[in-house]
Amino acid sequence: MSEAGLESRLVHTLAVNTARPSKHLFLSPSFQRLALASWIKENICKKECCFFEKDGSGDVCKCGYAKTDHTDEAIKPEDFTGESWNIHRHVREAPTDAFGDISFGGLGQKTGKYARVSTDTSPEILYQLLTEQWKLSPPNLLISVTGGAKNFYLKSHLKNMFHRGLIKVAQTTGAWIITGGTHAGVMKHVGQAVRDYAMSSSMQGKIVTIGVATWGIIHNRKALVHPEGCFPAHYLMDTGNQGQLSTLDSNHTHFLLVDDGTHGHYGVEIKLRSCLEMWITRKCLGNKGTGVTIPVVCVVLDGGPGTLNTIYNAMLHGTPCVILEGSGRIADVIAHVSGLPLIRVTIALIQQLMKKFFGQEYEQFSDGKIIEWTKKIQDIIRMSHLLTVFRVSEDYRGDLDVAILQALLKASRSSEFLEVECWNRQLELAITWNRVDIAETEIFTEESQWKSNDLHWAMFSALAGNKPQFVSLLLENGVSLRDFLQEEETLCELYTQLPSCFFLRKLAKRIHSARRSGRQAFGIRTRACREQGEKISLTYVSDEVRHLLGKFTQPLYPPSTTTDQLNMSMDETSLPPSKSQTSSQAQLREDSPETQRDPGTDLFLWAVVQNNKELAEIAWEQCRDCMSAALAASKILKKMAREGSDADDAEEMRELANHYEKHAIGVFTECHNSDESRAKKLLVRMSHLWGRTTCLRLALEADDKNVIAQSGVQALLTQIWCGKLSVENPVWRVLICMVFFPLIFTGFLCFRHDEIIQRETAKDEEMKTVETLTGSTLRRNGCGPLKPMKPLGCWSRLMYLYTSPQVKFYWNIVFYFAFLFLFAVVLMIDFQSTPSAGELLLYIWLLSLVCEEIRQLFHDPDGFGFRKKAKMYINEFWNILDVLSIVLFLIGLAFRLTTELFYLGKIILCIDFVVFCLRLMAIFTISRTLGPKIIIVRKMMMDMFFFMFLLSIWVVAYGVAKQGILIHNENRLDWIIRGVLYEPYLIIFGQFPKNIDNTEFDMNSCSVNATDPLKPKCPVLNENQSPVFPEWLTIIMLCVYLLFANILLLNLLIAIFNFTFEEVQDNTDKIWKFQRYELIKEYHSRPAAPPPFIILSHIYLFIRSMVLRRPPKIYKEFKNELNPTEDEELLTWESLMKDRYLVSARQEQSQSTERRILDTAQKVNIITDLLERNGETSAAAMLKRLTQLEEQVSQSTKALQWIMDSLKSQGLPSKDTQSRTPAGVDETPDSFRNTSEKGSGFHVNSRQFSYPNSKLTRFPVPEEKVPWEVSFSSYKPTNYTSDDSEDHVDGSEPEALANYRNPGGRTGISGRGALSRLGPNLSVELVITRWRDSEKSVLEYLAVFDESRRTLSLPGGPVDSADKLPPTLKKTMGKKLYEKINAKLSEGTKVFEGYVDDCRNTDNAWMEMTVLNIHLDRKSQVMVDINNTVLSSNGALQWQEVSSKATLSSNQRESLRLAAALHNRKF
Repeated sequence: MSEAGLESRLVHTLAVNTARPSKHLFLSPSFQRLALASWIKENICKKECCFFEKDGSGDVCKCGYAKTDHTDEAIKPEDFTGESWNIHRHVREAPTDAFGDISFGGLGQKTGKYARVSTDTSPEILYQLLTEQWKLSPPNLLISVTGGAKNFYLKSHLKNMFHRGLIKVAQTTGAWIITGGTHAGVMKHVGQAVRDYAMSSSMQGKIVTIGVATWGIIHNRKALVHPEGCFPAHYLMDTGNQGQLSTLDSNHTHFLLVDDGTHGHYGVEIKLRSCLEMWITRKCLGNKGTGVTIPVVCVVLDGGPGTLNTIYNAMLHGTPCVILEGSGRIADVIAHVSGLPLIRVTIALIQQLMKKFFGQEYEQFSDGKIIEWTKKIQDIIRMSHLLTVFRVSEDYRGDLDVAILQALLKASRSSEFLEVECWNRQLELAITWNRVDIAETEIFTEESQWKSNDLHWAMFSALAGNKPQFVSLLLENGVSLRDFLQEEETLCELYTQLPSCFFLRKLAKRIHSARRSGRQAFGIRTRACREQGEKISLTYVSDEVRHLLGKFTQPLYPPSTTTDQLNMSMDETSLPPSKSQTSSQAQLREDSPETQRDPGTDLFLWAVVQNNKELAEIAWEQCRDCMSAALAASKILKKMAREGSDADDAEEMRELANHYEKHAIGVFTECHNSDESRAKKLLVRMSHLWGRTTCLRLALEADDKNVIAQSGVQALLTQIWCGKLSVENPVWRVLICMVFFPLIFTGFLCFRHDEIIQRETAKDEEMKTVETLTGSTLRRNGCGPLKPMKPLGCWSRLMYLYTSPQVKFYWNIVFYFAFLFLFAVVLMIDFQSTPSAGELLLYIWLLSLVCEEIRQLFHDPDGFGFRKKAKMYINEFWNILDVLSIVLFLIGLAFRLTTELFYLGKIILCIDFVVFCLRLMAIFTISRTLGPKIIIVRKMMMDMFFFMFLLSIWVVAYGVAKQGILIHNENRLDWIIRGVLYEPYLIIFGQFPKNIDNTEFDMNSCSVNATDPLKPKCPVLNENQSPVFPEWLTIIMLCVYLLFANILLLNLLIAIFNFTFEEVQDNTDKIWKFQRYELIKEYHSRPAAPPPFIILSHIYLFIRSMVLRRPPKIYKEFKNELNPTEDEELLTWESLMKDRYLVSARQEQSQSTERRILDTAQKVNIITDLLERNGETSAAAMLKRLTQLEEQVSQSTKALQWIMDSLKSQGLPSKDTQSRTPAGVDETPDSFRNTSEKGSGFHVNSRQFSYPNSKLTRFPVPEEKVPWEVSFSSYKPTNYTSDDSEDHVDGSEPEALANYRNPGGRTGISGRGALSRLGPNLSVELVITRWRDSEKSVLEYLAVFDESRRTLSLPGGPVDSADKLPPTLKKTMGKKLYEKINAKLSEGTKVFEGYVDDCRNTDNAWMEMTVLNIHLDRKSQVMVDINNTVLSSNGALQWQEVSSKATLSSNQRESLRLAAALHNRKF
């Protein structure tokens, strides 16, 4: 595939994943309806009668419909004497006319979808209708609910358990529930369960409940008919007038109304429903190609004979059934006998139970039906792996859903699956259902032995399917993340499987941008590109994560060697990579990145970028560098929240970011409480897993103020602030030593080095004291004391003093005051036309400040890049003041040096002095008292700025109105502004105007015609040249203005300030601690000399970096790269502290008030359930004990009857006893004895109801009637002889049949059946074995591949005599090999010989088999011939290992087991 094809394929895959929740494109409702109608008309039909024939009296056809419901073509003349009505000939298909949406009205306005379908509709079409047209997601489980179609009573507790369990299993597994769809019986109970869920659940998803009903029995169905479909059809549930018909249940979501062209006939839908269920169960689970199909389970409540047939047929097809004991009728009959051995499930017992649970309905049952049902119930009980009885008295943890899922898992443990495949199938089902409780109790048991590699597929499925509980369970059961993510392709595939999220959209955009930019688009290694073009490269993941984390980090994953690397940020693609980036990429390649990767970190990052809290929490617990991971997650999530457009998602991201900020605080608190020095080291340690950055830097970039405000972090910052000085030094001592530095040599000032020496000395003295008291020689026998530290020298003390950031800060403050003093002197005293010496010094001083600002702008020890560094510089308020002051100074200086603008230049410099003074406030940011107050002032300035907009409205409104009323046509702009803005503003502060009334007005204070530029214009004058004041208006306006401006707005401003103060007061301490970092870092990197002497340091730095090209000095105070051993020890200790934090957090959560309330409520519910269950089960237990007592009395009576008969046969007289056996059933003491002796050893396959390759049904033979010795007067088997059998005797002759009797007992069919002859039909099976090697380690057998069944089998076939090979093997083995093996037949060991329970057996013909084991020497000629034949057979012959995993039939597996025992091999 070309690279362009791979590019388009990957971008398409990402686009599909991005839009994954919107599985179907949005189309208008009208278009969807038209498309649905067109599809249904084309694919789905109904059935209608095309021949009207009266059925007795009235105008009713034999199809059940009235004459008026037929077409004119179907109505024949009265004298028509043609053929009689037949459903197969006179019912035809036509396009359906009933489909669309159905509305039931009433409370809740319930709606659903429906379609009238023909009985001959393909189940594939119906599945397409459900999934493609009705937009249902394929199910993970199919629940077929069957039982009583009439209303029946359920006990309240059982009813609640059924409702709760059914809905829970459907909700958790994503199942479809299929019922009969009508508002009666078990369907009504299912509908009520769905209704209760809809009323109580706040979830968006609906429970899919599909009703498959018969169209001809639906009441009010005419409302559903419309040729173009009904959208919606308003259906009336009129249960009062339905008569013999049924109404649809309003709580079902979808209806398939099956039509066979008749009216009033029930059960029409059974066949189509069964076919649909079988079709669905053949679909792969989750649309995967894993071979695991959608499981189905049958839930049975109540029910009659029809339900028994449904259960029997379902179990024959391998469908597990769950019977609810206590629901009534046939369900209770099966439940009562399910725990009994087959020998005790007799016809008499079934009759007794039928009479008990069916009541009056029992009188309608014939003896033949009782016998048939007994046989079916026995067969049902025999398939115990498919039968589950839900009893309220048993545990099942009180939930039906657990019983249903356990039944499915029990069924999957059938022998047709190998042990490993069986466990894998069960685990896949549990993961698909998202039922971790079932996996814990049923799968991860002592019986199952799991390896880490065996569960990798399960871990991937749980991660991709967002099943965090399963991820935890798999980790607990041995899954190693390191092994799971060992291959890079696994992590790439996980990113490919990301659900729709912001990160995936950004990733798709990045790949698309890369393709458009002309670079190699995918960053996938060439081999991976060719094999799987749809995987996402980790290179692009790394680029996008680096964009979210920041440019100060390095790529988390190494760049691909075959891929041109893109710039990390979308908005920086035009910039070439910096030198630091190039070197970092080279370093990343050299550092063996495979050893640097941590699987927990990789998984944590994958979960965080999709904003998945549960999975991220699990992965975080597995992280090595957990504190860096939590802070990085906080940064990533906050960045995505800012860039995302969805407000809800952004809020969730911020909440998750705060969650991991708390995690980081918790872990650091544990670390700091345990070891302060290690905790500080952890903050500045370089993390190789997170882009070679530090925890401190990540916390700052993520704006995690709570982390920075921690006492441990502040202690580190204080330590850095003091430099090599001790943090215990008072400020006054430091200030004195700054001036009188010789005091540092006297011990007046303490250094950290001195503190370390003192601690080591004290520790050494303490150890000596302990040794003296205890007499220990540990130190002498050990490595001895460490080498003592040398005290600091004079020069070191002097350097440590003046390079301390604290001292630098104090010197800068002093010289800044000096700068302001000099600046003030120049402005007020010494500002000459020619600059004086003081003014020149001021210029030099300013130049040093400019150089320092330039140094700060370009100083980038963290590798942010110039753009990021410039952005950070501008975002700092004090830097803005610095730039403004410098720019104003330069402008003032330029004006001052010119004669024309000399005075203007001085004015600008005076204003600049104000800015420089404001900059002085920055010195208070280091103060714990004044620092937070500056933050409050800044917040209040923002409030006041917005307040001025509100105040200006009133000022301008009053000013313009006053000016217009008092002054007529004022044309001087300065006086207009003064009157409109200045005077109303002064009124707020109490300076009231004198020109609004005559009280204080003075004509000399104004100019009449505005001729005096220094006086305002006089108000409007009258004829007497005196002002005309509308006092009633001006005074009212002034009062209103003062009311709103002075009282309302100013008090509002005070209230705003008060609110801001109270709101910010709690956070100012955190904000101050957060901003303190930048000041400390600034003075840590600042040269020691203050301005203006700092310019000498700038010259030195310029020469060092630009001329000598030396790298900048690396300081470890903020970023320290540890050696691998120390780094590993620190991470191990951090992991221990993380575990402690998690334990304490869980304990705190468990002891919280909310948790205790939930636990109490749960316990109360459990107690309530137990009380209800005990109340209902006590009576049931008593009844069960009485039943057992009755059975024992009955058995005693039978035994006494046998004794009496025996005594009577010996000549002793006895009273006649009346038989208790019902009519038609023979029960004698002999039969009782014989049956007891034989137990369950009767043949089973020979009594299957359906005879193979025919439409015949055997006569039912219950277990007790199998032996010929037992009387069975009603036994009437069907006589059958296959047409293709080559008989030697005419099988239809009774005298011929009487000569042959099956030794296994009755089979329910007589004649030869499908066998070749009456009597025994001989067959031979060969177990040809060999040793694989000379060590005799593995025993192998020769198997034949059956093309028709696509399975392996043992070589064999029918024979006339057991001393010859079957002729059918000649074709498979070849004539030569056939003759050689035939010659060795006499040497074979007979493994088995006798009767075989075969499904073809009849009363008069049966199979007998001889199994021979022929063991061949590896070096014999026969062995050579067999090997040559195997090689040339193209798989027809195969050597297979003898083991319990052999894929053979049950009989042949038994033969193989016997052969293995001959060679002392465990099977």
